[in-house]
Amino acid sequence: MLKEPDTEAAAGAAPHPPAPRRDLRTLPKAHLHLHFTGSMRHATLLELAERDGINLPDALVEDWPPRLSAADEKGWFRFQRLYDVARSVLRTEADVRRLIREAAEDDKADGGRWLEIQVDPSGYAARFGGITEFTELVLDAVAGTSREVGIGMAVVIAANRTRHPLDARILARLAAQYAGRGVVGFGLSNDERRGTTTDFAPAFRIAERAGLLLVPHGGELLGPASVRTCVDDLHAGRLGHGVRVAEDPALLDRVVAAGVALELCPVSNVALGVYSDLTSVPLPQLMAAGAQIALGADDPLLFGSRLAAQYATMRAAHDLSDAQLAALARSSIEASRADAETKAGYSAEISAWMEAEPA
Repeated sequence: MLKEPDTEAAAGAAPHPPAPRRDLRTLPKAHLHLHFTGSMRHATLLELAERDGINLPDALVEDWPPRLSAADEKGWFRFQRLYDVARSVLRTEADVRRLIREAAEDDKADGGRWLEIQVDPSGYAARFGGITEFTELVLDAVAGTSREVGIGMAVVIAANRTRHPLDARILARLAAQYAGRGVVGFGLSNDERRGTTTDFAPAFRIAERAGLLLVPHGGELLGPASVRTCVDDLHAGRLGHGVRVAEDPALLDRVVAAGVALELCPVSNVALGVYSDLTSVPLPQLMAAGAQIALGADDPLLFGSRLAAQYATMRAAHDLSDAQLAALARSSIEASRADAETKAGYSAEISAWMEAEPA
């Protein structure tokens, strides 16, 4: 004989409504993976292009955000071409200051408390008088914006892996020159399938001797072997992306034990074809392994998604609780280069977010 059901749900009662969720735009967090030109507002891109009569491709106008893929060299070339076109609208010192201010304002609106913006000065040197002059412009704008907007800010100088490793050494010396004066890290960006990562090790040793955090891109377009090289040969303290370390559990355990943080950018991972959809991004596996993770927007101008949206998409894709999201935000703060007192203050704000009743 069948036993009578003893729950309301089994008896046909209406299911309980889902628990209310806290607003992710008010969750205090750090943003550690944001590229300079890629941080530009779409409206600003259109306005500056119109001002100077620059013809933008349809993918940056009517068809924005563009359909992207990095599955092959042609797909990455198209992505890079769009980025270069966007960079061309930055013509004046005022344009640079505006971009930095708007990036800070957008992050603050998304709950950002600390922003480390990444820039390759050589991409702007010709128009702004050289790499030193451009770097000083960026650092001055960052310092002023940080005070005025009320968000902690710092700069990561990044070399381009499609250029000669000697160029990277020049940029590493530049970064070392401004260590402790607004520059907190040295990175390596662009298509990780290009160049030989180990060839950039001398540049990273220059930055390491200056006490800078080493933050190369790796483990996105290439798999775990790329992560291993970045850790072993470049002494990475944080990894730009690094998401595919999930494919090698032993390497993941090693990365966790070493305290190497991962700058995950889920929306751009899917846009570039690294994963088929947001549910495939292996965030739960990385969290379960104890990885230190900072969600980032990468290039909002090209991917159409800013900081809080990274948390929202991962909440939806993986049914993350507010406690798990708060843990991610706390992890982003810990992975930042903010000082200990500043981190403690941000962490207290995260605790207050969790203690508050959901709206």
